[in-house]
Amino acid sequence: MATATGKRAYHHGNLPAALVDAALELIGENGVQGFSVAGAARRTGVSISAPYRHFADRDELLAACAVAACEELQRRFAAAVAAAGSPGEQLASGSAAYVRFAAERRSMFEALFGAGLDKAKYPQLQEAVAAVIETVLGPARALAPKGDEEAAAVLLEAMTGLAQGHATLLLDGRYGEDQPGVDLACERVAAATRALVRGRSLLFSPPAAG
Repeated sequence: MATATGKRAYHHGNLPAALVDAALELIGENGVQGFSVAGAARRTGVSISAPYRHFADRDELLAACAVAACEELQRRFAAAVAAAGSPGEQLASGSAAYVRFAAERRSMFEALFGAGLDKAKYPQLQEAVAAVIETVLGPARALAPKGDEEAAAVLLEAMTGLAQGHATLLLDGRYGEDQPGVDLACERVAAATRALVRGRSLLFSPPAAG
């Protein structure tokens, strides 16, 4: 629990998890560039050296934040897919879930996409990203010709591009700062994803000559 001075009371629990929570709070307040390990330590109420027993450096703590973000996004994708009917609606629902995640978990979104981490250096983060992708790859496979993996990946990449674009516009204030703006952005990205699904054959066709 945070005190009036902004410090979090820490009582011999899971320090790495507490540091991740503190880091995400600081990212939410100051952005990724304004975050420091020392700040997370102060927020957690431990010595400045304590985080280094668990995280080698700032990037490793940011990678742990990104893993937490992936886990949250995967839960949201799984719920979106489970609640929708056809594969096309599952992707539309998934893209809306992505945009809502960006709005409701902005610090996680920034940790995952704004930290500039080399994901290849962090196997746990690579695994978490792969799990997120797998959650929505099933509907993409169902919509690809004969379940072709490469075509499914192309479709999923296009859907992700739509979701990322709408999320960025939303966070930039394009849809306003209130809840109706979030809802509108989700509606727009779902509609765009449905249009993508209807025209997906163009993604799978070879480019026209000339």
